[in-house]
Formats: sequence, C-alpha cells, structure tokens
Amino acid sequence: MDYAHLGRAGLSVSRLCLGTMNFGPETSEEDSFAIMDKAHDLGINFFDTANVYGWKKGEGVTEQIVGRWFAKGGGRREKTVIATKLYGSMGDWPNETHLSALNIRRACDASLKRLQTDYIDLYQMHHVDRSTPFDEIWEAMEVLRQQGKIIYAGSSNFAGWHIAKAQEAAARRPFSGLVSEQSHYNLLVREVELEVLPACEDYGLGVIPWSPLAGGLLGGVLRKIDKGRSASERMLTELEKHRDKVERYEAFCDELGEDPANVALAWLLAQKAVTGPIIGPRTIGQLEGSLRALEIELDEKALARLDEIFPGPGGPAPEAYAW
Repeated sequence: MDYAHLGRAGLSVSRLCLGTMNFGPETSEEDSFAIMDKAHDLGINFFDTANVYGWKKGEGVTEQIVGRWFAKGGGRREKTVIATKLYGSMGDWPNETHLSALNIRRACDASLKRLQTDYIDLYQMHHVDRSTPFDEIWEAMEVLRQQGKIIYAGSSNFAGWHIAKAQEAAARRPFSGLVSEQSHYNLLVREVELEVLPACEDYGLGVIPWSPLAGGLLGGVLRKIDKGRSASERMLTELEKHRDKVERYEAFCDELGEDPANVALAWLLAQKAVTGPIIGPRTIGQLEGSLRALEIELDEKALARLDEIFPGPGGPAPEAYAW
C-alpha cells in the first residue's frame, strides 16, 4: 500500500480510502466487517463514513456498523483513520441539520457514540452551509478539538471560493482550518478542475474524490450490462448519454490491458492535490482488485488520450475560458 500526507497535514493515509456508504443498505453487517478486516490486511487505513449513511433518518446505521466493528478490538480503531461527516438532517426538529454551533456539538457527540470511539480523526462538513458564518463554525470546531473529540477538520462539496472563505476565516482566529476537501471528481465529472482543485493546492488541502467510477460508468459497464446494478434503469439512462465516450474508454483500457475501474482510479491518483479516491467495494474481490490502480503508471501519451476521450474544462480558471 502507498501512503501520503493528507494535504499539508502530517497525517499519513492510504492512497485508497475505503468508503462505507453501502454498509447497511447494500452490504450486510457480516460482509461489512469482512471488508473492513480485509482493508486492514491490505494496508488501507483510511475509512470514510457519514452520520446520514444508512438512509434511516436519525439512526446513523453505517456509523453503528463501523462502531460495532471497532468494538471487536484487535487494534481496529487504532489502525484506522476514521473520517465522518455532518450536515444532513438527522431529525425533524430545528437544529438537527446543517452547521450551527449547536448542531456541530450534538452531531459530533452522536457520531462518537455510534462509532464507539472518543475521538474522530477527520470531521468533515458534508456541504457548505450558506446560512452559518464561518466564525461560528470554526469556534464550534475549536471547542471540539480542545475537548479532544476531533483532530482534523475537512469539507465536502465546497466550491473554490467557499474553501478560500473558510481558510481566511480560520487564519484570522487563528485556527488550522480545513485539511481536506471531498469532491465529486472523475473522468466524466471534471468541473472541480476550474476552481476547487487550484484552491486546494494553494491552501494545502488533500482532495478525496467521491464517485471515482461515475456510479459504475467507468467500471467496465459495457462488459456487465446484462447483470447486477449495471442493468438498472438509471445506469442504462446514463450510459446512453455517454455511450460514445464509454465505448472509446473501454477500448483504450483494452489496449492498455487494464481493467477500466483501475484505470479510472489511476487517473485520479495522477492528478494534482488528490490524496486518494474513495472506493466503495461491495465484495472482497472488488476491494482486492482495486489495489492494481496503485501500480498503473499512466504516461503523458495515455493521459492525453484520456483527455481526448473525456475533455476537461480546459484547465483552471480563468485560462479555461479567458486568457
């Protein structure tokens, strides 16, 4: 396993992050435990979750599964850099959602209880809260850090200017601010290259791409179209939108002699500011197979070919649309 610092932080994390969103709704607890154990066997120490995962309001189903796995002992908690998130609704009453100081305090305590741990390594804001000033957010995060409940703070789904605003507000306090940004980023979705990635690189944030396989479109969908979730109505609709690109992409992967899913991950690992994409394996076989991405080296010719198939925005702003 390869490791890297999470942005400018001294924290070392595996270059593949284990996503747990399927734990509960798609993957049984027994299989979830087996996947997490195997991830440790493979050297993956970075796990990502969120208080809303499990999709039963207020229950934190996925966090509870991870917590029961931690409770099995054997160094599971100590070997894991656990990242969780808050923002989404956890109840029907006011202040059970978003990023008020009150919800930050309550949400953190609830996540700690579900995860059966006394601290969270990386506490992430799942979305920007336009109605709460960053001074309030950072004051609440400072208290959590002083209490030993969190170590690092991160963001998810922020725009570039949100990152800049957050970091400047943190610097005035002073507070360490964000160390990471979790963004929707893959070969098909490259808008973050305009503003978000440059902001992260400038402020020293590690980028953690989510949906690296574009919901399965980049995972060899044409080879699997007759089975599993690749045959879902949503997948078929998305495939028709991008069929030409996907056909060219899978043909290029055949030329390379590599699995499309691993090429998509390798491409992300070659991008500036990216610490590691989030993988969401539903089986141990998928988990083991993803490690091949760490061995694939895409040369300039291969990267240029992928840019031809999946054109990005043309570089960072403003050069992408001006001069």
